[in-house]
Amino acid sequence: MASSLVLVERRGPIAVVTLNRPEKHNAMSLELKGELIRVLDGLDADPTVRVVVLTGAGDRSFIAGADIQEFQGRGLVEQADLERRGSVYEAVDRMAKPILARIDGYCFGGGLEVALACDVRIASERALFSQAEVNIGIMPGGGGSQRLPRLVGLGTALKLTLSGERIDAKEALRIGLVDEVVAHPLLDNRVEEIAGKIASKSMVAVRLAKAAVKASTRLPMDQGLRYEQTLFTLVITSKDKEEGVQAFLEKREPRWTDS
Repeated sequence: MASSLVLVERRGPIAVVTLNRPEKHNAMSLELKGELIRVLDGLDADPTVRVVVLTGAGDRSFIAGADIQEFQGRGLVEQADLERRGSVYEAVDRMAKPILARIDGYCFGGGLEVALACDVRIASERALFSQAEVNIGIMPGGGGSQRLPRLVGLGTALKLTLSGERIDAKEALRIGLVDEVVAHPLLDNRVEEIAGKIASKSMVAVRLAKAAVKASTRLPMDQGLRYEQTLFTLVITSKDKEEGVQAFLEKREPRWTDS
């Protein structure tokens, strides 16, 4: 499943996906994007994988953005053709399984947009963030203009997007851009701890809960509540619900079958 550009390491039910261009700060070339889409789609279909962690190789960058050299000379026809091939950002967003971003170092431009598409963002204290596209005369094209305001609010999103300024991990946590910041030596352990907690739950419950929460960014409240109730009806009739209730009453750990 993996390639030289996208590495996959299995840690039990957790798959760690590493973008492997450290010499380029893990900038996403078109080839890397294609490989990442293929890998994520494969992991989402793999029943032995329960949680995915996405990170970058080396200790300098999560993802420093798209490979800017590939923007040179790109015209309307070329861009339209690329859009028809599929978006790496949508590949992250559409995953049914939980996907966590492990962020260390630079998280700029398209790299930030990848992180925004993940479900949970855990950052090292050394991480730096920027919606940097305006610095090279373009704008966000991977969902940043839509996902960023939903996380940090309209005004803050506009300030970051229009200025292209960098912020540190402390500020990213304050504005809600990331969910947790830890000391660099503790980053791997903390990400694995959170991923492990998720992986220990019923995947029926986890998948449906994820779907319901993510729908809140797309649906009006009344529609969202109806959607939640529909999913709750599904989970309440699952075998894992019966096992979870029985295990609670018997004061033991549940044995999930993910059904």
